[in-house]
Amino acid sequence: QTRSLLGVFEEDAAAISNYINQLFQAMHRIYDAQNELSAATHLTSKLLKEYGKQRFPLGGDDEVMTSTLQQFAKVIDELSSCHAVLSTQLADAMMFPITQFKERDLKEILTLKEVFQIASNDHDAAITRYSRLSKRKENEKIKAEVTEDVYTSRKKQHQTMMHYFCALNTLQYKKKISLLEPLLGYMQAQISFFKMGSENLTEQLEEFLTNIGTSVQNVRREMDCEVENMQQTIEDLEVASDPLYLPDPDPTKFPAHRNLTRKAGYLNARNKTGLVSSSWERQFYFTQGGNLMSQARGDVAGGLVMDIDNCSVMAVDCEDRRYCFQITSFDGKKSSILQAESKKDYEEWICTINNISKQIYLSENPEEIAARVNQSALEAVTPSPSFQQRHESMRPAVQSRPPAARTSSTGSLGSDSAALSALSLDSLVTPDTPIQFDIISPVSEDLPGQAKSSGQSGRRTNPFGESGGSKPETEDSILHQLFIVRFLGSMEVKSDESPDVVYETMRQILAARAIHNVFRMTESHLLVTCDCLKLIDPQTQVTRLRFPLPNVVLYATHQENKRLFGFVLRTSGGRVESCQTSICYIFESNNEGEKICDSVGLAKQIAFHAELDRKASEKQKEIDRVKEKQQKELNKQKQIEKDLEEQSRLIAASSRSNQSSTEGQFVVLSSSQSEDSDLGEDGKKRESEA
Repeated sequence: QTRSLLGVFEEDAAAISNYINQLFQAMHRIYDAQNELSAATHLTSKLLKEYGKQRFPLGGDDEVMTSTLQQFAKVIDELSSCHAVLSTQLADAMMFPITQFKERDLKEILTLKEVFQIASNDHDAAITRYSRLSKRKENEKIKAEVTEDVYTSRKKQHQTMMHYFCALNTLQYKKKISLLEPLLGYMQAQISFFKMGSENLTEQLEEFLTNIGTSVQNVRREMDCEVENMQQTIEDLEVASDPLYLPDPDPTKFPAHRNLTRKAGYLNARNKTGLVSSSWERQFYFTQGGNLMSQARGDVAGGLVMDIDNCSVMAVDCEDRRYCFQITSFDGKKSSILQAESKKDYEEWICTINNISKQIYLSENPEEIAARVNQSALEAVTPSPSFQQRHESMRPAVQSRPPAARTSSTGSLGSDSAALSALSLDSLVTPDTPIQFDIISPVSEDLPGQAKSSGQSGRRTNPFGESGGSKPETEDSILHQLFIVRFLGSMEVKSDESPDVVYETMRQILAARAIHNVFRMTESHLLVTCDCLKLIDPQTQVTRLRFPLPNVVLYATHQENKRLFGFVLRTSGGRVESCQTSICYIFESNNEGEKICDSVGLAKQIAFHAELDRKASEKQKEIDRVKEKQQKELNKQKQIEKDLEEQSRLIAASSRSNQSSTEGQFVVLSSSQSEDSDLGEDGKKRESEA
């Protein structure tokens, strides 16, 4: 009966354990979900607080929206605190009791069950040994040991059984406690959470939520009204733009504008693929100052196609295409054949390029001047039967012109009319040059004082220089500092005496980039040495530009944005021969504008002291050369005196030898005649010397 009843209790304990495990998993999911809800609510509040720091391209400064979201963030942050408190209460009041019952009480039942099973097995083994005792050969010692073993195992089994049965009986009460305590804690935590929420939901918050709901409805009505207006606008535009859908609209209804100095649109460019074959590529073309730019689909900014100052433009007759025209550079080395989509665009492109080639865009009133040259532009619209013959016929005339003739227009055959002859290039060219946004080619700067070639006279100055001459590199410079910079632009300036020139240049270049949507910047390495500043290509390590340090007369950093810096380069030659020009270059660095200016200042100081040392060294060498020359003259004079003295000594010696031979004969004769003379040795010496 005990074993049978024990089996019922053990089966009940196993069912309780299985059910409690499932209930524990369900409650743990509630706890995890509450923690996740608390974290998500806190993250939402944090993101709402950071709305004011976001830079939306179309958002602008919406103070009302920012303040509204800040208020929502404050309320949601309070809710997040409530959720955090709820999570803590669930952990203490719900998860802790059921975890204790699962980990402590149920495991205790399993442990006691194993101990009881072991004690029961030991008791059975002891009874078996006791039953095997023989009645014939009884050994008192063995009998005592077996009896003691039975006593011990039976006592252990009885004690273990009592503890095990007690635990099974207690489990029935603990089961009820472990089920009711977590549920009670869960409900109390939820009631506390709701109370905190009702306390936070004040009348002021209710009024705020009511106002927000009204604002949302107003915004929805405004959106519906705006959508309705846009739909009406779309319908009106569809009706009004119907004639424009034609690729070649009627020129009588849509006449061409011939006084333009800026033009943009899609053109087809002709590319040669072989000796006689060619392909056409459609790209977006636009004029920027005196340059023709193109931009492929997907590119951030446009690239330079051709410098159209003083260029020639004319209509050409292509065999397989209509509305074609050709642009030829001022030196005739580069040309491009383009095709417009319609006759209107075709005429406008030719007139616009013809106006730009005469540098009309630099004048104060370009449309008025363009109207004066309109007659010349009309002549270029007429297609030529053979562009090759026309180009060949023009070539001798271009070569025979003097260099100063480059300043006049060579746009078409009718460009030498009386109307154009009255125009002067000086009246068209303003003191400020167009802004150069990109580094066109890796060329070096002109040497100071270097004269320009005759083919460049009267042409707009390229701020990057076009001469191949440069100073020899000095590899032993004691200063080498490298900075990462991005070129923003350059332009010619009138003065180079005040940092305000650099500030104004920065303002104009940044404004022009914003107006023309120029976002691409060329990254380079700026190397500062004691001789020059170099712009080096990061990939190829090729020197793109070289600025002689003595020509850098001014450098400054932006007053507010320290990443912007610029310097003014003074070069000889410009739009007018034998005239110095000043060009301001603007760059952007990685928070190193002041460091670069300090480095340039240090380089100039080192170069200045090196120049002083060089002059002092040259002066000392000149003094040494003068001293050496004087010493040579003195040595030469001494040598001459020495030679004269040697000659005098030789003459005196020769004279003394002659006298000695004569006196010798006289002494012999005297000694033979008077041997007992009273003359002493001193007298003889004086006689010999005489």
